Amino acid sequence: MDPAQDPAQAYVLEDDQLPLLVFGALSLVSPGAAIEVEGTRLSLPRPAGLLLEKLVTDCTGEKGERDLLVALAVLANAGYDDLEELEGAYRRLRPELRHAVRSNLTILSLLGPRAGMPDPEPRRADVVALLRRLEAGDPDLS
Repeated sequence: MDPAQDPAQAYVLEDDQLPLLVFGALSLVSPGAAIEVEGTRLSLPRPAGLLLEKLVTDCTGEKGERDLLVALAVLANAGYDDLEELEGAYRRLRPELRHAVRSNLTILSLLGPRAGMPDPEPRRADVVALLRRLEAGDPDLS
């Protein structure tokens, strides 16, 4: 991922064998812990960046709601350090992207259960706590 990439834009990753269209929000994701799967070493995404990527992305329709429920699963497994990292990255976003994060957290707080996805109802307090935490230091909301 290119950390200099604008999270609101998409770009082409040139490659002779497989050029890719990369959505800029992926620039918020950075490599975390590595695991080995059948002899292949893979880097997992850091939870803070993965959560932020899900929350800046347009979350409309069925796919959008499922993305928000994935964000909920990440939030449910995030530790203190992950939330600190998330808050720091949130503060560095442009105002319109911070607004998107808050809007998507609000939508997430209202979602009902979906088959095969984490049930949002028991985690509503966690979503609200994160929203309040982000709002508390946001200069656009003063």
